[in-house]
Amino acid sequence: MALSDEPEVVVVTGAGGIGEAVARRLGNGRRSVLADYSQGRLDRVVASLRETGHDAVGVLTDVSDRSSVEELARVARREGRIVSVVHTAGVSAATATVEAILRVDLVGTAHVIDAFEPVASRGTSLVCVASMAGHHASLSPEEEHALATVPTEELLSLDPVKSIDDGVSAYIVAKRANQVRVQAAALAWNRRGARLNTISPGVIATPMAAAEAESPTGGHMMAMLQACGIGRSGTPGEVAEAVAFLAGPDARYITGTDLLVDGGQAAWIRHHRPTG
Repeated sequence: MALSDEPEVVVVTGAGGIGEAVARRLGNGRRSVLADYSQGRLDRVVASLRETGHDAVGVLTDVSDRSSVEELARVARREGRIVSVVHTAGVSAATATVEAILRVDLVGTAHVIDAFEPVASRGTSLVCVASMAGHHASLSPEEEHALATVPTEELLSLDPVKSIDDGVSAYIVAKRANQVRVQAAALAWNRRGARLNTISPGVIATPMAAAEAESPTGGHMMAMLQACGIGRSGTPGEVAEAVAFLAGPDARYITGTDLLVDGGQAAWIRHHRPTG
């Protein structure tokens, strides 16, 4: 089969609110390969997509397990030519332990970058969902360089990672690592004619955000939406539209960078948040 005759494949890790919205936005006329660690959730979302005319398959995947992600990449490549990979799988401080955050959000994202590079071809785009929180990490340039460049199996042994003892710090460092690791990987992907970027949402109306809102820091998080002027949470569809731009032909010259989709929250924190 000639390359141009192969089905176009969209891979989405994470079958939560953002993942499903992305699959619906990018999957029209393409084969969607969804991945999640929960078989029940995966089956429900794949069935829902099929009911509305999407060509979708599910692959049970644990992104914290390198071999599991490598198998996902092999399965996706057998389905056709991979045009987009969108990595939305993740956990938060309100729902997971420090260890789980580091293994899923930090190491899991590195696994996705590593596993999909060999199957990327000209025009392939990878978008990793990071977080606005990553823009507020307190790391030195040397620490960020290490997070960006060490082999994936060494990430958990880095000093700024080993010293973490709370979930919020784990989440912030993991998401900053996502951003800088994508920056560092851009060279290798460019050489394949492929691209990768991160997108950093703020508060998005998902079950994970709802859990965060009920956490001890939830009141502060919701008050920030009012203080920054946006006055509401974002929607999974708004994130999916930003992903579609980064994954599409209008973004061919954009790689190795981060796009904030946060209603101005990061800008407010940087320039307007009261001090003292």
